[in-house]
Amino acid sequence: MTPDVTVTVIVHNDAARLPRAVESVRRQTHRNIEIIISDDHSTDETPQVAGRLASEDPRILNLRLPENSGGCSAPRNRALEIARAPYVMFLDSDDELTDNAVELLLSAHREREIDFAMGAVVRIREDGGRRTRWMPHLVAERRTVAGIESEPRLLFEHLSTSKMYARAFLDRHDLRFPEGVHYEDQLFTAQAYCLAKEFTIIPEPVYRWHIAPYATGGGASISNQRDRLGNVRDRVRVQRLIDGFLAESGHGALREDKDYKFLKHDFRMYAGDLPYRDEQWLNSFADIMIPYLEALSHHAYARLPRTERVVLQLIRERRFTEARVAARGLGRAVAPRRVSRDAEGNPYWGDSVPTTAWSRRELDVADLELDTRPFPSAQFRHEITELTRGPGASIDLTIRTYDPGLRLPVGPQRASLLLTPGRRRLTTPFRLTPVHPGVFEGHVHLDLTTAPIPHHGFAGIRHPLLRLEHQGLRHTAVLLAPLTFPTLTTRIDYHSATAPHRVTVEPEGRGPGRLQLRWEPVGVTARLVRPVVRRVAGPRVRRAARLVRSALR
Repeated sequence: MTPDVTVTVIVHNDAARLPRAVESVRRQTHRNIEIIISDDHSTDETPQVAGRLASEDPRILNLRLPENSGGCSAPRNRALEIARAPYVMFLDSDDELTDNAVELLLSAHREREIDFAMGAVVRIREDGGRRTRWMPHLVAERRTVAGIESEPRLLFEHLSTSKMYARAFLDRHDLRFPEGVHYEDQLFTAQAYCLAKEFTIIPEPVYRWHIAPYATGGGASISNQRDRLGNVRDRVRVQRLIDGFLAESGHGALREDKDYKFLKHDFRMYAGDLPYRDEQWLNSFADIMIPYLEALSHHAYARLPRTERVVLQLIRERRFTEARVAARGLGRAVAPRRVSRDAEGNPYWGDSVPTTAWSRRELDVADLELDTRPFPSAQFRHEITELTRGPGASIDLTIRTYDPGLRLPVGPQRASLLLTPGRRRLTTPFRLTPVHPGVFEGHVHLDLTTAPIPHHGFAGIRHPLLRLEHQGLRHTAVLLAPLTFPTLTTRIDYHSATAPHRVTVEPEGRGPGRLQLRWEPVGVTARLVRPVVRRVAGPRVRRAARLVRSALR
């Protein structure tokens, strides 16, 4: 019997996770499917695992490429050559389909003649299990789209794996994955969007995308290898291929939307890492990126938030030190350290007024409203300039606050450091003293033994916040730490009702680089009490847990 749908599972040296991916296909509510395991010439135990899986289910075919292609395209294309079903889907070995993914997407195809159907994607972080929707605003409602020009924002949803394609559509346009280049999904999906006459979007989740943000080396996904300059080259190369396709296929009107997507999504991924890159890497990055940035639509730049435009311009001007500083504020409402003003009073990022019209347009920060925004939403910049271990389980911090909009009055300012392990807050007040106009400095002694740890213990990470008070109003913002400093670890016995904890003070390690504190219960709390509370975390159970702990102590 001819299968209704072929699901291709690509794999390379992933013997541990392949069974999970294949099992997600085997348990589909729609049973008449073909499963092709396409192995990109693995050198670990993957061939044996794939063979065992194929022996367990006659629906599974085992395909092994004669040599490693180094990407996702070749194993997908080779599987397409032998796929028998009129509809096809793609799955990576480290991800999963939802149980009814095939049923939902196939139903959309059977309702009307469409070229592909797409559903929602759930991202699952491997470091904590947190689940979020990928691009939820794009798949919030069920609808059929007649041509990508009617909804160009869908270019942001560039995954090939969230979709079921009509095989006839792929063959009619000879649509295959580009081989020899990474980020193949972006080109394939852009082509599919442009070539499709109609496609249907459903809001139900169909794909579980597992994210391992801290994986390194061979265990890191292509998108997590942003520190490699080859990764940057591949991303830019694919963008140029997309640009060429848009021009040749008569879809040049999409160029601004595609450029905006690149700036807002692709470049933005690198921008968040800039504070952690050295001068040599940044120079090479600029060599690759700047020629492409200069070819993008000016209107695409104008659609970006101001802080992102600032980072882009600083990279284009090779002002790397300032670009690192600016990148630490992305998405966090962090002010620049200082601004400069021209003769008309227009404010610009940095110490000097830009000399070109384009630079003035991109570095003009008037729309940040540094001097007029209501105090609770005003923008300041708080940086730790010195961090040392204090007596016992305490740390001493020197904090510098930048106020480029001159919102704070002259004189000492009331401030507090806020830390909330569990549900209760530790508030440590201190004073910020003026250093010169727009700059304040203060010293905080943070005693971690006074943190209000829950009786059942606390395991997690917290980032302290800094609160300012002015004329009865409060302003709370992130606290940036040095990007590197020696990790401080101590063991704390909080009080008689709470078991010991190991507390680590460390730099955040990515993103803006906030001060990070990590609590880990040790002893009875870690072994017995917390597992019980996590399973049934009601008030009565918490009281019982305290009694058990007291007895065991």
